[in-house]
Amino acid sequence: MESSYHSIISNNFHFLQSPPLHSWKKEGKLYQLVSPYVHPQLTASRGSYSCCSSFGQSLWRNTKLCSTTFGTSRQTCVSLHSSPQQKKNNTGYGNHSFYTQHRSLRHIIARSELTNTSSAGAAYPLSALELRSKARAICFYAVTAFSAIFLFVIMLVQHPFVLFFDRYRRKAHHLVAKTWAALTITPFYKVEFKGLENLPSPDTPAVYVSNHQSFLDIYTLLTVGRSFKFISKTAIFLFPIIGWAMYLMGLIPLRRMDSRSQLECLKRCIDLVKKGASVFFFPEGTRSKDGKLGPFKKGAFSVAAKTGVPVVPITISGTGRIMPAGQEGRVYPGFVKVVVHKPLKGNDSDVLCSEARNVIKDVLVYQG
Repeated sequence: MESSYHSIISNNFHFLQSPPLHSWKKEGKLYQLVSPYVHPQLTASRGSYSCCSSFGQSLWRNTKLCSTTFGTSRQTCVSLHSSPQQKKNNTGYGNHSFYTQHRSLRHIIARSELTNTSSAGAAYPLSALELRSKARAICFYAVTAFSAIFLFVIMLVQHPFVLFFDRYRRKAHHLVAKTWAALTITPFYKVEFKGLENLPSPDTPAVYVSNHQSFLDIYTLLTVGRSFKFISKTAIFLFPIIGWAMYLMGLIPLRRMDSRSQLECLKRCIDLVKKGASVFFFPEGTRSKDGKLGPFKKGAFSVAAKTGVPVVPITISGTGRIMPAGQEGRVYPGFVKVVVHKPLKGNDSDVLCSEARNVIKDVLVYQG
């Protein structure tokens, strides 16, 4: 057994802590767990090895006994633990002398089947890393809320002037949003930009597309330095302050799984592009939960093909590690990279879709 595939899990789950397990069933020289006090999230599986770790020694033997558990966060296969010679009473629960003499039963040799993909603290759900990530998330949303309230007042005051002088692009509102995003993310992670020279001029309309890993993608993209209209699901427009600011910025609502809403969204995007505004799409349609690039929908590329504006692919990496999809209550430390690719032009939406996905995928594969 390679040592890199094993780790000692101690004091992790409640049923591994004092008092010891309820009882052990003796089969040969091995003891099989028959305790009813098993964590409800854990299930049994077959194993091919058993570990004897009495008095600090480790011996591996073949066995046909079942393994006992899978980890709660990651799939961690735990082999049966061997116990040293005991007295006749091998019932551990409530027997203080048994627990005192055989403390090694609290330590289980575990083999991780997902060693290369497990995140820090995956086997330790209450680790210091998890507690810090939750504390960082509280601070993150506090900064977001307070800065949004202050900057929304500015946006509200300038809105009549924006409608009169810059009804479609609304650059002044976008500048406020950029300031809000920068204030929010700067204390928590750094962003490295590459390829900014590939951005079209501020007055040139374009269709921007990017991969989507995290809720933080919006914050990050607002700091790129170009004003564009995001496509967002309608539920977010109902959020206090944030949703109202999105409405003032002229962002485009979309009801998912509603073909009529999708058609209206595309028509509005085409109209905005023809009037000089830029639009931004996440062609995957949703955030990637495993970090892999999903299939692209063709709506964004249809807009570009029909209006003749360039498609600007952007690759974002790192946001999915800082705030993974589905874990918005945690903010881990990390670093974000944004790569702006050369604009793509053409009148075939299928070709544009394929080319944009390929250039984004190549960078994601290269960066790992």
